[in-house]
Amino acid sequence: MRRRCSAGRQISFGSRIRSLLLPGMALVVFNGLVALGEDVSDTAKSNSGPPSAEGPASADKAQPNASTRSSDKLQPGSDRPEAEVKKPLAAGNPQAAGMVTLLRQEIANALRRRRVYEKYTRFRRYAAGTLKSTSGAHTGSELTGNCRLQWYSHLLSSPLSASGEAEQFTRQVHKAALDEQQALGQILAIAAEKLDLNKRQPPTFKAVESPDEALEVIKRALTGAQLAYCRALAPLSKSEIRKLADSLYPTLTSQNRVGHTVQSRGTGRYLCDLMEKLDRNALSEAAEALAPISDPRLLEQLRSIGEEDSANSAALAGVAGQVVRRIDTASGTIIVGGREKNTYRLDSMPRVNVVIDLGGDDIYYDGTASLRRPVMIVIDLDGNDAYESKKPGVQGSAMLGISMLLDAAGNDVYRARDLAQGSCLAGAGILIDYAGNDVYVGLRRVQGQAMCGVGILIDRNGNDRYHGALWTQGMGGPLGFGLLDDLDGKDHYYTGGLYLNSYLDDDNPTPGYEGWGQGMGGGLRAVANGGIGVILDGGGDDVYEYDYLSHGGGYWCGLGFARDFGGNDQRLGPTRKAYDGGNRTQRRFTRFSSGFGCHYALGFLFDDEGDDTYNTTIMGVGYSWDCSVGYLCDFGGNDRYSGNEGQGAQAGVGVLFDYDGQDVYLGSKQGRASSGISYHSLPGCGGNFSFVIDYGGTDKYGCRARNNSYIQRGSSGGFLIDRPKRENATKTADRPSTAKATGS
Repeated sequence: MRRRCSAGRQISFGSRIRSLLLPGMALVVFNGLVALGEDVSDTAKSNSGPPSAEGPASADKAQPNASTRSSDKLQPGSDRPEAEVKKPLAAGNPQAAGMVTLLRQEIANALRRRRVYEKYTRFRRYAAGTLKSTSGAHTGSELTGNCRLQWYSHLLSSPLSASGEAEQFTRQVHKAALDEQQALGQILAIAAEKLDLNKRQPPTFKAVESPDEALEVIKRALTGAQLAYCRALAPLSKSEIRKLADSLYPTLTSQNRVGHTVQSRGTGRYLCDLMEKLDRNALSEAAEALAPISDPRLLEQLRSIGEEDSANSAALAGVAGQVVRRIDTASGTIIVGGREKNTYRLDSMPRVNVVIDLGGDDIYYDGTASLRRPVMIVIDLDGNDAYESKKPGVQGSAMLGISMLLDAAGNDVYRARDLAQGSCLAGAGILIDYAGNDVYVGLRRVQGQAMCGVGILIDRNGNDRYHGALWTQGMGGPLGFGLLDDLDGKDHYYTGGLYLNSYLDDDNPTPGYEGWGQGMGGGLRAVANGGIGVILDGGGDDVYEYDYLSHGGGYWCGLGFARDFGGNDQRLGPTRKAYDGGNRTQRRFTRFSSGFGCHYALGFLFDDEGDDTYNTTIMGVGYSWDCSVGYLCDFGGNDRYSGNEGQGAQAGVGVLFDYDGQDVYLGSKQGRASSGISYHSLPGCGGNFSFVIDYGGTDKYGCRARNNSYIQRGSSGGFLIDRPKRENATKTADRPSTAKATGS
């Protein structure tokens, strides 16, 4: 097994802040953080400097045009502005399940036809045996069983059926997110099952019929979350709780510049042991207690809260602006802000657990959820808002706590450093943005990231921008379920561009930056097994930029999933600019991306429709390395691939499957399998298994393969199979096929 360095190097921010090459967008700097904002005037560039110390007035410069605010009001039961209500979104190609069944049958038949199925069976046995022999907490090697998930073990032991389960799982999660009223509860139930927690039915709740009834629901949710949180910590001693509170952030985030491990592995391992000791079922129940609040019908009732009490409301420390109601409960204080512009300094009011704002272009600073304030809820009902912080555990994120942020309307800007925007370390972090063209900017562990818990970011509508550097955008660390699901709009995703990659210190160094995001399930090497990372996009012509180990990938016993359900999407590969918008100091280069597994891991990338591009430099596009599995499946469109393209290496299974379209495969390595393996012993490990399978269309292959051909590529485990379009992929999500799929 190759050794990787445990420390990386950080590049300095350039003196010039440049555009990220997005038409109509401008970069805004706030205390050294870079944010994308709409270029709404001829003077936008001159207004992009750091805000003044006063904060509120200067922060307005980072906000999109406020003229859209009044038209963003939600209809009852809807998450879209009145002028933009659309037909319900679909959960992908209805025949995707049948196409994956065909793929499984094709691979099984190919292995038998070439008489190498026994070698593949040895690979399965070898993978399962390795997992069994390393299942203990102390194994004498860096591969141990701590924080290992059962679903991961099942999938690695059954590589052929894994693609079908992955397709079903990503569709199931996205379909749940599309349910406007019950989305959060359904997603939490799915996450609980995959995280080896008690199986539970999603909570059901009826629509509230008045503002007072809505407030009562919030009171009950706050109390339920507080009680479940206490149960979650009950198995730990006071000293163990304090160790988690003091060490989670520095050990697992701030001290680190690389994604594959942590600087202090001993402390990291101890913290992971403590997180395993937590009552994780109770943590899940704490998040579930908040699910009724996310119902748009409840939010609509909150809009009707009157301001008749505002004249009698006393000033509240931490709030600049009107407070129309204050409700003190045994579980914490709830405040309601008025419809004009307010500024909230949330950490200056530690006894306040719930902030509801009725409207206005508001500014929120901080809002940490941690041991000091275990439960934090922010609900903003209208306006173009700015959320800003340099602290960890903010903007619907938590460190040993439970946090929820709901923004119902407006073009919003979320800016933070670490552990923000629907992320958690030992807890639950939830951010749901219901409408508007939004901007999310952070550094590490942001935008749907989780370790020991759930980190969920759902953006329901708008053309959005996501910008992060490390552990971002659907990242699942040990015992974590990290999800980013953007349901609609033309979106832009960026991860990387800041921290120099750890392979620069390798025997064969390659340039580039750390990425670690966009549907990445990653363990911490020699510390703990990985979790589940998911990025889903519902539609629109999207752009993805990503550096090392990103986009539908797994690392160190982790599971990663990426799926785009519609649109002509560009997966550009290496980031075009540095994180700060300046020129890269590193040549554009990446390794491990776009449907890959690395070091006992599995990664899946699905695209349902559209003319798409896939780019990586090496080790990507349906690739696996070191007893791993990587899939890339495209279910329609004229597509372009650049990378290794369907390769398994060092005892791996790598698959690229394309259904229909006039496709182009660049390079010459399509489906090529090497006979050499140095990480594991032959014949026991089975070998390498590589597949490029294309159905339909007139395709072009860099290796000069002909259409309608069936050829061996490299060793006996290498396949390039080009067939005419199959018309019998009749299995759909709602109508299972009667044909029996063979092989697992």
